Amino acid sequence: MSSNPRNNGTIVGRLANDPKVFENKDGSKKVLFTLYVDRNFTNAQNQRDSDAVPVEAFVRAQAQGLGPYANIHRGDLVAIGYTLRMDRYSKNGEPVFDLKVISEDISFLEPRSVTQARLHERVQSAEAQNHTLQAQAQGSTPVGAAAPAVVHASAVREQLPFG
Repeated sequence: MSSNPRNNGTIVGRLANDPKVFENKDGSKKVLFTLYVDRNFTNAQNQRDSDAVPVEAFVRAQAQGLGPYANIHRGDLVAIGYTLRMDRYSKNGEPVFDLKVISEDISFLEPRSVTQARLHERVQSAEAQNHTLQAQAQGSTPVGAAAPAVVHASAVREQLPFG
């Protein structure tokens, strides 16, 4: 964790989507993901609302792959140890202050069997939808026409709700 004990905390939530990875020129990587985090109180309908919290993680160039961030997927329940960082820059001559939640460490709060089963369900559902779309496209294709485009499971997967 950070050396400043007043600039850190822990948030617990479920991933809103699969992480997005950006490689830097030096070989390090930035991992972006969003957590849905429940609020500490219920609303008038006795329901607990949640907030979408964007999180950034940094993976050193010397690290193999993405480290623990390679094992997180949409729907996974995790605890993130974080620090806050304020990025300051100018945009169109105006100062911009951008507060960032920076992941320092991650803890998995569900057994691997649960997360793998959820991932397997998402893949199966996407494949079934892909087959349905292919069958529909083939059924409406005139004889002698070009073959229908294949819908990739990754494109379909982005449209699926929590698994």
